[in-house]
Amino acid sequence: MSSPEPQTLAERQLCGLVNGLARQISDHVRVAATRLGLTAPQATALRELTDPMTMRELADRMSCEPSNATFVIDKLECLGLLERHPHPTDRRAKQLILTTEGTAVRERLIAVLSEDSPLRALTHDEKVTLHALLDRAVTHHP
Repeated sequence: MSSPEPQTLAERQLCGLVNGLARQISDHVRVAATRLGLTAPQATALRELTDPMTMRELADRMSCEPSNATFVIDKLECLGLLERHPHPTDRRAKQLILTTEGTAVRERLIAVLSEDSPLRALTHDEKVTLHALLDRAVTHHP
């Protein structure tokens, strides 16, 4: 019986670490969302709504289909946390814009997410390096 190739073993181990981190982050978002009376997808949407954006842009940031994002956005709109406005340059699109209350909830969410973050053990420079490496792996994948 031959041992696995070093590259294969290293990639498998790296995938395991990335999956483990993704699980920890997902659990962390779910706990933070619950503390604020939100679902994890609602918290993810609020976290990603840094500026006015279209539903498609938000869905891309949430890593989901636009139809799934629509369901989340409908609920956030019912809660008074965001509004849909006409897009300034595309008549077919709407921009999602946080309300004053939505901005306040987003700020609380960011503060809660900062507490006990799964990335807390990393220095700022290590986070920058990790971001660059993950971005490179994601954007250069065929």
